[in-house]
Amino acid sequence: MIRWIIFIVIFLVADYYAFQAFRTVTKNNILLALYWVITLFVLGNFVFQFYGFNRSDGFSHTHGYAVGFLIAVAVPLILVVGVMLLEDVFRVPQAIYRYFTEGQSDNRQYMSSRRQFISKIALGLAAIPFASIIYGIYKGRYNYKVLKYTMYFEDLPEAFDGYKLTQLSDIHSGSFDDMEKVEYAVDLINEQDSDVILFTGDMVNNKAEELIPYKSVFGRLKAKDGLYSVLGNHDYGDYVKWDSAEAQKKNLDDLKAIQKEMGFNMLLNETKFLEKNGERIALVGVENWGIGGFKQAGDLKKASQFVDADDFKILMSHDPTHWEKQVIDDDYHYHLTLSGHTHGMQFGIEIPGWFKWSPVKWRYKYWAGIYKEKDQFINVNRGFGYLAFPGRVGIWPEITVIELKKGQAEA
Repeated sequence: MIRWIIFIVIFLVADYYAFQAFRTVTKNNILLALYWVITLFVLGNFVFQFYGFNRSDGFSHTHGYAVGFLIAVAVPLILVVGVMLLEDVFRVPQAIYRYFTEGQSDNRQYMSSRRQFISKIALGLAAIPFASIIYGIYKGRYNYKVLKYTMYFEDLPEAFDGYKLTQLSDIHSGSFDDMEKVEYAVDLINEQDSDVILFTGDMVNNKAEELIPYKSVFGRLKAKDGLYSVLGNHDYGDYVKWDSAEAQKKNLDDLKAIQKEMGFNMLLNETKFLEKNGERIALVGVENWGIGGFKQAGDLKKASQFVDADDFKILMSHDPTHWEKQVIDDDYHYHLTLSGHTHGMQFGIEIPGWFKWSPVKWRYKYWAGIYKEKDQFINVNRGFGYLAFPGRVGIWPEITVIELKKGQAEA
């Protein structure tokens, strides 16, 4: 209770301070009243949704929207407060100096016009993240992007030259609220006409039942050599409270069964060989392996026990930390690892081929796109769905298409 009171007081004090900038720019009583109506509604809805919230009861769409709208208000608020505080640091000493050197009347007029100018700048800057976040909630979360890569390997089996795979990750089916958008994305995936579809974990948020409404939709996915999947940290149901260990195990078994009905072959620390014209590549799939409290069920040695050292290897491992901590330095050479997990934080700035940034880079060294270490590659998929925050800003939902080519890339 105390924490909630502190949170509400800090939020309202900061909001009142930011309100001074808004009041400086406009004297319209309707707009001034609307400011507080929006603020109190967003804050009140957040408190209503989360006071006494028990994660074990599940995170609903209304919880997600409460988080989303609070972020939409809080980020611009922080920006305005920051600009105004910075301005006050310089304004107050300057006001004192001008008071004694230029007189009270001239000083007051100067400071008033300066305050109005800075307020307009602060509100103009704040409008950018506000509009971006609202767009991210309304459109961004279903703004699917197909990212295509051509990757060259000298030791790729000749038969697999031109082999095409589609990677999906982090579907989080429990977060969806627009069936038509998901159906559109599935059609988009099938249009890629890939040889194989690989899903790298987090099919649900917590429970297998989340997937049931979308079973027929994802069941339409097609690829010549089939569909394969591994488990992500959310698939185990570790983030909700179960009546018993048996109930949690049944949930995982149900998830596996539903994925099988949808056509996925789940790899649980095991390998499937994809064969073509007498040659093969090893598709290695491990269970989730992460650090910082995440499950470490992945067993690379067990998964690759029937793989030869000179086999061409594609590894499916949900968390890119696994690649960093274990895979790169493994005795075996894993040519290409496919991961997800980070979502790119669902927030960032990205200009394809030129620039990408997200705060998640401070948590994960490898967080989006293709990286190379010790002549091995990883692709970190930005995720198909979304979690908690019901939107995406700058980091769009991703469908990865990778074409494997034999030889060296042109310089």
